[in-house]
Order: sequence, then C-alpha cells, then structure tokens
Amino acid sequence: MTAKIAYTDVEVGTELPAQTFPVTRATLVQYAGASGDFNPIHWNERFAREVGLPDVIAHGMFTMAEAIRVVTDWAGDPGAVVEYGVRFTRPVVVPDDDRGAVIEVGGKVAAKLDGNTVRVDLTATSAGQKVLGMARAVVRLA
Repeated sequence: MTAKIAYTDVEVGTELPAQTFPVTRATLVQYAGASGDFNPIHWNERFAREVGLPDVIAHGMFTMAEAIRVVTDWAGDPGAVVEYGVRFTRPVVVPDDDRGAVIEVGGKVAAKLDGNTVRVDLTATSAGQKVLGMARAVVRLA
C-alpha cells in the first residue's frame, strides 16, 4: 500500500476532489463484456420498460466502481481502500442519445479511525437525484 495522503494531513471535514463520470450506452456494453453481466435492463430499452424501469439503467456495480474512484484517485492507491459499501437508492438512467448520463461524486473525511485509517463518506448523484446511499469507504493512509 502506498497511499499518497498522510493521516496527519487530513482532518474530519477534509473534502476530496469531486469528479464527474459520463455514462453512455456504449459504456454499458463495455462494462457488460468486462463483468459478464448481460442483464437486458442494461442494454434493451424495451425490456427495461416492460419490467417497470424508465429506460436502460447502469449496472449497480459500475456505479459503485465509478464512485470509489474519487477515493482511490485521492489516496493514490486502490489498495489503500480496506472497506467499501453502499446502498443503491436510485438507478442511473442512461438515455440512448449522444450525452447519456453523468454520475457526480464527492467525498468527505467523516471520521479519523485507529491504525492510520479514515472513513470517507461519498455522495453520488445523477440527474439531480441521489443514486447511492450510505456510501462509505475506510482508507488506510500513509
């Protein structure tokens, strides 16, 4: 583990740099290929609507993965994340147009813990709605 951030350099309330992540239908196809998750709600608009969704939605694990990038980019090492969990509150709806959707993610140090670790609370929204709840990561810092 080679976190770039020192435990002594952060305080409760330290904000991580926010990031935005574009999501298009092509992104979803690429993620389906990488993950093996070919559920038609992630690529077939007609099927997604038939099961009660407003349109095709992003994979939950894709959304979760994009959100943690804010933490790993800040810490400088994905291996610094020792714990991560979220609750899915709303799907990321991905329209079939040139823009797709955007996931906006911010983070803040919520607690300093033992062993040079901190808890980071994340906020993730898309189209002005919260898409992840209770999004928290424990990160071991230098």
